[in-house]
Amino acid sequence: MSLTIPLAPHQRVFASFAIYAFALGNLFPRLPDIKRAMGIEEGALGLALIGTSTGTLISLTLAAPVIAHLGHRRALFLLLPLMALFFAIAVHASTPLALFLLLIPAGLTMGATEVIVNVEADRTEAALGRRIMNRAHAFWSFGFFGAGLFGAAMAQFGISPGLHLALVLPLILAAVWVLLGDFQPAPRRGTDTSEGGPAIARPTLGIIVLVGVSLSAMLLEGASIDWSAIYMRSVFDALPFLGGLAVATTALSQAITRYFADRIVDRHAPDHVARIMQAGMALGVLVIFFAPSAPVALVGFALLGAGTAAIFPLAMSAAAQRSDRPAALNVAALAQFSFVTFLLGPPLLGFVAEHVGLRWTFGLCLPLVAVSFALAGALGSKPIKTAP
Repeated sequence: MSLTIPLAPHQRVFASFAIYAFALGNLFPRLPDIKRAMGIEEGALGLALIGTSTGTLISLTLAAPVIAHLGHRRALFLLLPLMALFFAIAVHASTPLALFLLLIPAGLTMGATEVIVNVEADRTEAALGRRIMNRAHAFWSFGFFGAGLFGAAMAQFGISPGLHLALVLPLILAAVWVLLGDFQPAPRRGTDTSEGGPAIARPTLGIIVLVGVSLSAMLLEGASIDWSAIYMRSVFDALPFLGGLAVATTALSQAITRYFADRIVDRHAPDHVARIMQAGMALGVLVIFFAPSAPVALVGFALLGAGTAAIFPLAMSAAAQRSDRPAALNVAALAQFSFVTFLLGPPLLGFVAEHVGLRWTFGLCLPLVAVSFALAGALGSKPIKTAP
């Protein structure tokens, strides 16, 4: 008898986002232990983490023909276990250079998976006739929350990162089998085209403004993923579980906000929603920067999670609605340049952490929040549902 759980098409999309996040997210609660085992400082660790970014950017640029050849079903069934396997191998690295090199294959699987799950969400959204993209990303955050809790528990019990990440692989295989066993790709949209666009989409001035709107959210989300566990354990000498809990707290508040974001955006102007979230981000940064204790810092991470939840989707919608050139080209330009910030910014903040302290890793982002707040008008002043 098959153990696959029958799910509706949109539920399979949600499951794929959650599994993807769980395969990725178990690395980050263990970064303090990896850093300690190598005997390195934050700057060296940040450079090593760029291995993931390198692989992801290569994959986002070049993976489309491979994905088209394999098909979404077969590619997804290969990529998710491979991602878990590559991360399990990478944590055995003994030097920053080795970690950098071993994270590149993991990044390659991440980029390809990112393309598949978002395309499936978009096509399923079109087939259903209602928006599910924010909820799909909410399940990504729920998966990351699960990874944060699982990683926190493994760290607290003294399980080595190598054994911990090895245990993730059978969990991913089981999840793929049980939740995605009957996965079938959604029908292509009528606007899909087989003609390839440029490998790097040139941003216009309008897209650069939208990059500025989403810049602080992307940078702070990435910083929370990469540095929150190390921040908790280095600044407050917190228990390993609290380090992992910082990762989980950010993800949970982000997940809850994303789950309800579609309804909020349907009723309120995007620029108003964005500015409320950016105010939450700014408050979160201040709480983290001045936090006198670990529990107070967790409140700051919760504010960051909620504040970063929907800024990028709002910017993507604004890019798609621009009439200066094809929507696909504007969306690609925004995605590529914003993703560079998300992937490369936080690792480079490791140098800030090493030389002026981990609090400044977050504190230096505050001026960027102010810039994003000032540019938020580019998102539009009418609810999304009334937009053309």
